[in-house]
Amino acid sequence: MEERTFDVVVLGGGPGGYPCAIRLGQLGLKVSCVEGEEYGGVCLNWGCIPSKALISTAHQYEKAGKAGEQGLTFGQVSVDVGKMQSWKNGIVKKLTGGVRMLLKQNGAEAVEGMGRFVDAKTVEVTRPSGEKLRLRATRAIVVATGSSTIQIPGFELDGKQLIGAREAVSLPAVPGRMVVIGGGVIGLELGMVYQAFGARLTVVELTPSLLPGIDPDAVKVVERSITKKGGRVLKQAKAERWEKNPDGSVAVVVASEAGTERIDADVVLVAVGMRPRSRGIGLEEVGVKLDQRGFVPTDAQCQTNVPGIFAIGDVSGPPMLAHKATKEGEVCAEVIAGKAAGKDWVTIPGIVFTDPEIATVGLTEAAAKEQGLQVKVGRFPFAALGRAMSIRETDGFVKVVVDAASGRVLGVHIVGPSASDLISEAALALEMVATAEDLSLTVHPHPTLGEALMEAAAHALGHAIHITNR
Repeated sequence: MEERTFDVVVLGGGPGGYPCAIRLGQLGLKVSCVEGEEYGGVCLNWGCIPSKALISTAHQYEKAGKAGEQGLTFGQVSVDVGKMQSWKNGIVKKLTGGVRMLLKQNGAEAVEGMGRFVDAKTVEVTRPSGEKLRLRATRAIVVATGSSTIQIPGFELDGKQLIGAREAVSLPAVPGRMVVIGGGVIGLELGMVYQAFGARLTVVELTPSLLPGIDPDAVKVVERSITKKGGRVLKQAKAERWEKNPDGSVAVVVASEAGTERIDADVVLVAVGMRPRSRGIGLEEVGVKLDQRGFVPTDAQCQTNVPGIFAIGDVSGPPMLAHKATKEGEVCAEVIAGKAAGKDWVTIPGIVFTDPEIATVGLTEAAAKEQGLQVKVGRFPFAALGRAMSIRETDGFVKVVVDAASGRVLGVHIVGPSASDLISEAALALEMVATAEDLSLTVHPHPTLGEALMEAAAHALGHAIHITNR
């Protein structure tokens, strides 16, 4: 068996692993990045990027269908699913190829195959050909193996009628009826894509609310959008089983307080969350501790309980977000290289690319009150904003949660147009320990969507201009 030696071996080439390997190469270390599937991980291949490409297309499709309101006429608007998928695949191919190029340009070696720990300093890689290769790390091994979709017993995926997110971004046709099991981020994002293209959508959620943990006022706007377009949302409902219909379609049997019903569907998307990919790679055999859910606990320097073994990204715990994984990868690389670095951020923003989008950073109003804080809340609706009117996207609002004693911004929650772009200013505000006065006194250009953040902060202080103050 061939053996090779590196300073660092990174196990996983996703949004945590490949930035870590690149940064290690930049810092002059000899590094290999092992990937068993495709470089870029879930995010680039069948998660963040392809889903957002489809979401963008769906948004344009809906706007084009209503363009007559602005005096524009295109004729019959239709979607060519094959061409859309080809366009989306081109984006994925370009980005994943870019990852390989960046690794090479920064001196990090890409090693294809499935890796498994032999000991605390050695990883054995099974190549696609079946050949085995041993990689020894003189300094560290970084675990960046990410996460995989959770399966529901009785709803095993067949890739055609019962699908997960991987298949949902590559459907060859728009289903007439779609049932989504799970009202979380993945289920709502992808379900609303196909709803925009004409699918009759039903969302089945086990808990009392869609998008658990997100500001409930923001969630209501998205739920209202689903039902306004003819969709159904069943909360506190359990998908018990599925049955085959005589016409070849399927029926999902759902139990709720209202009773049991059969919901016919052409496609069922199972989207109940992700679990860490920590089992079966030899972590426990070399002494690395896992928690009850399978996450790998780490300290502020991304170190596990075993010296020389680090963990980053989804496998190291929530929030399971690509930008969090990338930041951890950079921190981890600098720690290994002997630099002073740590996970010292104040907050990690989160985004849900529904229609309208939701973006959130910091504490919700409820979470702040649970911590015993006295809060003031400012809120500004996009319906009162000239820029939102001009682009015909007036659903939603900006909500600013402020500590009443100090004026410090505790959280910002946005539902509406370009929420994913607007939240970065809010994240900076929390990192800089900004007050509501800081936000409200910062001159925002007009007419822009960003004015809503300024106005919401002013509203929390009682002196908003374009909305009535309490």
